Amino acid sequence: MLKDQKIDFICITAILAACIMAALFLSGEKIGITPLSSEPGYSSRLFDDSHVHHIDIQTDDWDAFLETASEEEYTECNLSIDGETFSSVGLRAKGNNSLRLVEEYGLDRYSLKIEFDHFQDGNTYYGLDKFSLDSSFQDNSYMKNYMTYDMMDFMGVPAPLCSYVNVTVNGEDWGLFLAVEEPEEAFARRNFGADHGMLYKPDYRSLEDENRDVALQYTTDDPADYDNIFRHARFDCSDSDMQRVIRALKALSDPDNADLNSAVNVDEVLRYFTVQVFVVNLDSYLGKTGHNYFLYEENGVLSILPWDYNLAFATYSLGMPDPVNDAQLYVNYPIDTPASGEIMQNRPLYHNLMKQDEYFSQYHRYFDFFIREYFESGYFEEKTAGTIRMIAPYVKNDATAFCSYADFLTGAKTFTKFCLLRSESVRCQLDGTIPSTIAGQKADIDSRIDASGIWLPDMGEIEDLRISSSL
Repeated sequence: MLKDQKIDFICITAILAACIMAALFLSGEKIGITPLSSEPGYSSRLFDDSHVHHIDIQTDDWDAFLETASEEEYTECNLSIDGETFSSVGLRAKGNNSLRLVEEYGLDRYSLKIEFDHFQDGNTYYGLDKFSLDSSFQDNSYMKNYMTYDMMDFMGVPAPLCSYVNVTVNGEDWGLFLAVEEPEEAFARRNFGADHGMLYKPDYRSLEDENRDVALQYTTDDPADYDNIFRHARFDCSDSDMQRVIRALKALSDPDNADLNSAVNVDEVLRYFTVQVFVVNLDSYLGKTGHNYFLYEENGVLSILPWDYNLAFATYSLGMPDPVNDAQLYVNYPIDTPASGEIMQNRPLYHNLMKQDEYFSQYHRYFDFFIREYFESGYFEEKTAGTIRMIAPYVKNDATAFCSYADFLTGAKTFTKFCLLRSESVRCQLDGTIPSTIAGQKADIDSRIDASGIWLPDMGEIEDLRISSSL
């Protein structure tokens, strides 16, 4: 009798365990448990970019949220993604100049940050902890971020997943946004595995400061001298973590160091700079600001990761010389000296790599591959044309758009034309028929590709905010 009872207990326990395992298998992805050797569940759901998704923000007082948006404080809401509701989700506005200018012009179209586990530990969207909703600020094409991340992914650079989303608030139309995977825990796990390294987002407190750490320059062995890096660590940062980064920067600082691979993932960095230089992002590591990138460190080796391209394609007004619209300059922007000498000499992650013949040659080979396979193959034109067809109906009905539908069509056409002409110029630079340096192009202006038909502000400018606010 006792033996039978013991057998019954074992059977009941086994059945319960099987039920629990089945439940975890069916719903585990939703809470962040992903099967081994598979993409996380969120990548094939929200970030399936073959169609426009729907997100409904459900909140008791949207007006109160908008009134305090500039404070960037999280508020609690429910979030419906393609009909599936997630409770107790954190929501806040995001941005630097974009947030300030949207508020200054009396508009409400803020970029937003969504954090699933802000109010409820362990809460995720099929393993995703955080993503943002990009408002297409100064991007009448709606494609600058989306297509740049696609270019980075094409070149094998770890880039955020993204997809278009039609946003409603309590069921009311709000607009077309771009959902972008935030580089945090889920991103690191997806790209680098469960035993991933450290992730930082170097950024300055004030542009008036020297900001040598943002430029990835080695100064001393004291972590306090790299505050702009370490205060933006995405994970808890120990002293040993900081020392590994500093040692790597020290090795990078030596232009004669023939073993940069011990401190830098050279292959990944060269692929990153191939796209980075192509898109002419003047608000970046290779621009005056020196920021808008993520730094990944693993086992003392540094990689640079892409971020924030709404002001790329030569639409960053602070970086523009006179005249403001110099499409001829930026379509032909030299691939070997993509900034002034003063900036280049203070950007060791680019400058010190390019001083070595082996890496410089590899950089050109990657550019050749990129132009041939991404542009000359017809892939780019097919991708942009399909994207425009997909999002056009949503842009047409965008309730909070920064531009008109006609401006969108013009912006998308200008964006496409800029990239195609730029690819022609890069091909000529690689072939030697157009100089690939600033000095060379100044001495041979007539060899450049004709870009007189492009008006850069058509892709988006601050003036659009004033026009939008007056409507």
